[in-house]
Amino acid sequence: MTRVGIAGYGLAGRHLHAAPIAAVGMTVAAVATSNASRAEQVAREHPGAQVVPELDALLAVDGLDLVVLATPTGDHAAQALAVVEAGIALVVDKPLGVDATQAREVVAAAAGAHVPLTVFQNRRYDPEHATLREVVRSGRLGETYRLELRWERWRPTPLTRWRETMPPEQGGGLLLDLQSHLVDGAVELFGPVERVYAELASHLTTAEDDAFLACHHASGAVSHLGTMSVAGAPGPRVRLLGREGAFVLGDFEGEINVFPDTADADGEHCGWIYTGESRVPVLRVPSEQADFYRAVAAALGRGDFREVQAAMPVDPHDAVHVMDVIDAARVSAVGSTVETIRPPE
Repeated sequence: MTRVGIAGYGLAGRHLHAAPIAAVGMTVAAVATSNASRAEQVAREHPGAQVVPELDALLAVDGLDLVVLATPTGDHAAQALAVVEAGIALVVDKPLGVDATQAREVVAAAAGAHVPLTVFQNRRYDPEHATLREVVRSGRLGETYRLELRWERWRPTPLTRWRETMPPEQGGGLLLDLQSHLVDGAVELFGPVERVYAELASHLTTAEDDAFLACHHASGAVSHLGTMSVAGAPGPRVRLLGREGAFVLGDFEGEINVFPDTADADGEHCGWIYTGESRVPVLRVPSEQADFYRAVAAALGRGDFREVQAAMPVDPHDAVHVMDVIDAARVSAVGSTVETIRPPE
């Protein structure tokens, strides 16, 4: 039984991490939270889990096989280095840091200390993304040349969370939050990004609540990636264009879909393939975010560090490349320039 310690028990720690960890048969052995009501939630939902007030105390808990950082983005790099120093395998919620420099430091430290590390890019495991991946790889659209991914919301009154109230250097803003999912998804489908052009705006929040990236991949594909919190009419989640058709997906996780014609045909299907006015529904590919932790558990059951690290579900170097793209996007947005991305390591 894999014993897991979780730092943070907010929305991410409780729902995105603790729930799937328990669902796949691992044990939530300890949780770090200084919030009394969240400590009560831990006691109800994971009886027997030890509750401690901070990360240092979590790292002192005996017998942990894995530590999960479900803390604010601005804390990720420093906390990850502390876990690495403690010698415990590590999952860091995305992104790995507030910039690529921090991300590289964490990856280098983990490799040097032979501590397994992976990054929680859970959206790779959404059935919508799994279906999109299958459409790309099946060749049903012929040569695909443009991917459009959107994560747009209508929040005219911003939430009062650190994501909305902190500046980018402390982890706030959509570029580090939702956009890091879209960049990772595009890279997973079409490979490394060579050039990026970006437009960023802060309409209602401290950091950006509107982020658009045009990414040119080394494979020749182009990704248009848009996130926004003040979209009265959110666009389709996915539009993938190819020489022999297009894949369009409008329904996603209860988000607003103002284009009812793109609604899924039924629970067995996910999106549509269009050829002009004709269309056919696409079978939904079975996938769930708990699969990430199934892969982590399987990896930890392997032999030496190299085997464990190679089996982790997300290569941490992918997370570094995502941060390189995001860093370059910030530069692009200031000068309206196209920025070149350093090749992945």
